[in-house]
Amino acid sequence: MNLPSFLWLWRIAAWSMGLSMSAYVILSISGIMLWKSRTDKKARPKWLRPFHWMMGSIMVTLVLILLSIGLIGTIGEYGSLGHSIHLPAGLIVVTLVCLSAWSSTQINSSNPWARKLHVRLNIGLFFAFCFVGLSGLSVVQQYLP
Repeated sequence: MNLPSFLWLWRIAAWSMGLSMSAYVILSISGIMLWKSRTDKKARPKWLRPFHWMMGSIMVTLVLILLSIGLIGTIGEYGSLGHSIHLPAGLIVVTLVCLSAWSSTQINSSNPWARKLHVRLNIGLFFAFCFVGLSGLSVVQQYLP
């Protein structure tokens, strides 16, 4: 395959991963703020919910960029997939992010299960991010000069 420099691809992946993890932290903070305003029955700032949705959309986009770079780079370098535990770890993250995004669209007063599912998926996402980050470090070491 005639692809751009793999180091260039890995730099984009590293930035996307860092930004995804930053978005996750911001989403956690804004999610806790949403939860506190709900449980304390205080007026929620009008910007908070749209901000949370926007950050979630950004994180979904970044994770999908990571998936595509990982697939393209690995196929370009090796000709096939599945050379490390990083692929299943990444697929777990992508699945959890997409399920979390879907569950967020189901949250309303007639679906009390959706909020619990959303929170549980995001707790699982914390551990999946740790797993994919650690497995990614070993993969990146193979490409550094």
